Amino acid sequence: MVTSIFVNLPTSDLDRSKAFFTGLGWTINPMFTDENAICVVIEENLYLMVLTREFFSTFTDKPIVDPSTALQVETAFSRDSREEVDAILEKAVAAGGTEHREAQDYGFMYARDFEDPDGNLFSALWMDPVAAEIGPEAFMAQQGQSV
Repeated sequence: MVTSIFVNLPTSDLDRSKAFFTGLGWTINPMFTDENAICVVIEENLYLMVLTREFFSTFTDKPIVDPSTALQVETAFSRDSREEVDAILEKAVAAGGTEHREAQDYGFMYARDFEDPDGNLFSALWMDPVAAEIGPEAFMAQQGQSV
């Protein structure tokens, strides 16, 4: 059983990252934060470990991707409404992030993508609860549309 998820991300500036993620309304766990890393608490059992590139490189023999020029992973998370998706995007831009691309509206799902100041990519999305339960194709068929 998975009890917590920790997503590890590189940064070139811990202080800037701390300001960005707290600007989203997320908190910092000081017990796991030092000059090498910050532990960002998104919610209970869901964390970002934002690590200096030098410290991150101690966890692997592979090169650390520069997120401003290459994509290794997109971190996606759901919100309870379209309005909450828009709100987190607005907070991200206000905190120094950038909108990665325009909103994607598929009827049953709505998403907005943003990058943190290092270029790490995030996607906030909302999905109609019925579509989440029965699947997008069945939901769209009920609406008289196709995916």
